[in-house]
Amino acid sequence: MPGRSFYQTNVNGVYKIEAVLYFRSHYRYYREARTNNSYDGLYRHQSTPRGPGTIRFSLDGFWSDISRKLCMVGSTSWQVDSGRSVNLDAVLKLNYGSDHHHNYNQTIYNSVISGSLESVSSVNDVTYFDPVLIFSFPDFSYYTYSLVSNDGFYGGLKDGFLGLERRSFCRLLSWRTTIMELESAVNGSLPRFVYLNPIQCSTDKKKLRYIVKFQNMSYVYEDFRIDSTFVGEASWDDDHNQLNVVACRILSPVNHLGHAVGDCTMRLSLRYTSIWTIRDDAKIVGQIWTIDDSKKINLTSYGGSSVIDFPGLRYEYTELDKSKRSCLAKKNVKKGEIYPDGHSYDMKFDMSVKNSKGEQFAWGYAIPLFVGNELYEMNNRIIAVNSVGPVSDTGFTVISEPERSAVPLNISYKVSINPFPQTKFSNSFSTLNLSRNIQGQIEINAEGVYRSETGQLCMVGCRNLHNSTDCEILVNFDFSPLNKKRGNFSLTKGTIRSTRTKKDPLFFDNLSLTSAAFSTNVAKQSIWRMDSEIAMVLISNMLSCVFIALQIFHGKRNPETFACISLVMLVILSLGHMIPLVLNFEVLLLRNRGKQALMLNTGGWIEANEVTIRVVTMVAFLLQIRLLQLVWTSKTSEGNENRSWVGEKKAAFVSFPLYILGGLGALLLNWMRKYSLWGNLWSYGGLVLDGFLVPQILLNIFRGSAEKALSHSFYIGTSAIRVVPHAYDQYRAHNYPTFHVNGTYYYADHNADFYSTAWDVVIPLGVIALAVIIFLQQRRGGRWIVPQRFRELELYEKVPTVNNE
Repeated sequence: MPGRSFYQTNVNGVYKIEAVLYFRSHYRYYREARTNNSYDGLYRHQSTPRGPGTIRFSLDGFWSDISRKLCMVGSTSWQVDSGRSVNLDAVLKLNYGSDHHHNYNQTIYNSVISGSLESVSSVNDVTYFDPVLIFSFPDFSYYTYSLVSNDGFYGGLKDGFLGLERRSFCRLLSWRTTIMELESAVNGSLPRFVYLNPIQCSTDKKKLRYIVKFQNMSYVYEDFRIDSTFVGEASWDDDHNQLNVVACRILSPVNHLGHAVGDCTMRLSLRYTSIWTIRDDAKIVGQIWTIDDSKKINLTSYGGSSVIDFPGLRYEYTELDKSKRSCLAKKNVKKGEIYPDGHSYDMKFDMSVKNSKGEQFAWGYAIPLFVGNELYEMNNRIIAVNSVGPVSDTGFTVISEPERSAVPLNISYKVSINPFPQTKFSNSFSTLNLSRNIQGQIEINAEGVYRSETGQLCMVGCRNLHNSTDCEILVNFDFSPLNKKRGNFSLTKGTIRSTRTKKDPLFFDNLSLTSAAFSTNVAKQSIWRMDSEIAMVLISNMLSCVFIALQIFHGKRNPETFACISLVMLVILSLGHMIPLVLNFEVLLLRNRGKQALMLNTGGWIEANEVTIRVVTMVAFLLQIRLLQLVWTSKTSEGNENRSWVGEKKAAFVSFPLYILGGLGALLLNWMRKYSLWGNLWSYGGLVLDGFLVPQILLNIFRGSAEKALSHSFYIGTSAIRVVPHAYDQYRAHNYPTFHVNGTYYYADHNADFYSTAWDVVIPLGVIALAVIIFLQQRRGGRWIVPQRFRELELYEKVPTVNNE
């Protein structure tokens, strides 16, 4: 419709357009909805000018309804190597193949939007840049699949019925990228992998549109290269469980404006198996060829792209008897213990891997493939949680006591071991090296039985040896009870061992597996703990504000007390509020600290309250600075200035050596126990905060003062704030798992103070003792705790002198 940037002209069907063209990256892929996908990309030569941020072209031009072409000119500002800014003048040419709304004959040839952004400068000019090629493959409502049919494709043998009905066709195939690995014996003349990204799907016809891309990397590489990217159509063959694809070359709009699609000679066939076994893990297999060359190259699906929840997909257990004989059922099962349900999240876990000498040489993970006759992943979705974003509550499964059954549950697993880069495979398990895939991982498919009443998982494993399979492997795991009462996290332990003789060339030494058991009910406990700890931190900081404000009011009512307050004590308390603000300043700016793949249902509550905590801490810090200012002003302006500063200097002279000796002790502890230097110093800072009353006690002694310098609410309340975390630490150790969700404690953080069973007793007793001393000093005099002769000196100082003049 005509508007501010869209104007009608005197020529029918021609419009003047003002627009802005942004280049945010060299590749873009997005999905508007599950059944309405779009794929946009732009390709540019390597000599295209690049710079930080977004490139923005301001353009003016004309659009023709009749020719379906757009032509615009414009410029952008660019900084050359010398730092000088220049204008890049360019012309944009776009060809829209079909009218999305009015043309009912959209095919692969006229359904592509293509064009280029070209420099109008001469080649030798500093403002010249190579053409930027632009492509878009929209989802058309009336697209006609004119190329593909099942004729000319060899179907192969069908091993069963997948049950892929029309209503579920697009749901299962249109949302996933299929990654196929080309047969490695092709002399390096072709890339290693081919990607099929769906861009449109027809439920009625069981057909799809694909972007077909070749590359040498096994991960999604954000690039769009015209020489290795094709557009194609695919048709499903029910008779052979096969997807047949015809792919066409993409032409450069610079040389073929108005013709974005070239020859369509490439063919791909992808066959899906309906039966999964321990030796055949339901990989997609297929072939690729051209009609000009009958030589076919074999394809095999890579990674997890072949796992599709087809209605007819089933698993055939072939090693159950052997797995049942491999380990006997536990007899010493404690009454009331609850183990993970076989269908729950708890069956999937990461693990550390050690060799027979107890040396860890790898990390790994274990994930169920089928539980009974159901595909595990389709019934257990893992959600990625943005650390500052809301989360739906579908990520949790409700934990309830699983039904105990005397019948073992059939289950199959994929166990993946990822050795460390520096790992040297010794002779004892060098044969494992034969099973490493292109990513260097050792993969073992296993199947067996799981006894939910004992948490015992016994399986037989198979590993690929390129041209053969080794199934003389036993894989066992023992899960820990979900209702374990201990505060420490429980461990899932397991072993992988070869049943071959030591003289067999395929024998390898036993591997021990350990995983920190992190069940969903533990996750719920951890979330409750984090919520509670954030509330406690917030309450503590608010109480700090109240206690400091009360001390300021106390000083306003009794101005003479300001000179009796220790500056060293106030500096320590101020630093205690300032340092967390400095170290966590990014939280105030709501910086996104990354995504975590966690089963959390916090909805951003934690992050929002972290900001609130920092704001309240800032208020406490400002109040503390105000109190420090009042004390400093009083000490520098009172009549008896020398006496005030003498006592302050003596207190500082004694305090600082104590703190230095304590710091050296922390360094010694770090050296003896090989702890983190920064961690020990940070914990020592918390210990100094626990003893914040020490400088005030020393000042009272040197001044010999009985002034009530500190209000009861200030020193008793602040002491309580330092004591309560240690009491909570002991409560937490006995009631919550120490293996917590995000690796941090929000309250009673072990990095911010010394916490242990001993410290949690010693530090509170010390803080209480210091508060009692202050209370008695303000009632009986500052030197009440020193020997009698020093108290007499205090009385002597108080005797008035007689003026004989």
